[in-house]
Amino acid sequence: MQRIFMWHWVLAPMTRTLVTGTFLFHRTSAMNIQITPTARERMQSFLQRHPDAPGVRFGVRRTGCSGFGYVIELAEERRDDDQTLQVDGVPLIVDARSQPLVDGTVIDFQRQGLNMHFVFHNPNATGECGCGESFTVDAPHD
Repeated sequence: MQRIFMWHWVLAPMTRTLVTGTFLFHRTSAMNIQITPTARERMQSFLQRHPDAPGVRFGVRRTGCSGFGYVIELAEERRDDDQTLQVDGVPLIVDARSQPLVDGTVIDFQRQGLNMHFVFHNPNATGECGCGESFTVDAPHD
């Protein structure tokens, strides 16, 4: 299926680096997102406790000192611009604006002492802030 995405880009506002523009993304294949067994177990446990949820929403939002932060939460609904991927039995819902930024990401879930969190290995990320909460991407290419 072919889709064209328009993205208005603003990068790294906290570093006073401002890059704006409109880019076209031409998608000719399905997205590739992978999840580790521990991430799958965590997502499935959320979905089992909330059987009305259509899936797990995965995407990005503007935040942090590097520009983008990951969002992973139970989806309340499917929107017209969403793409739903079945990944190891977990329905992942990704909005159109996030798709080019998260394509190719591997989602893991790690426990370190009393802390538990999702970890993202994103080949599109070209930099991260020091705390690891946000990331930067270069302008996309075809």
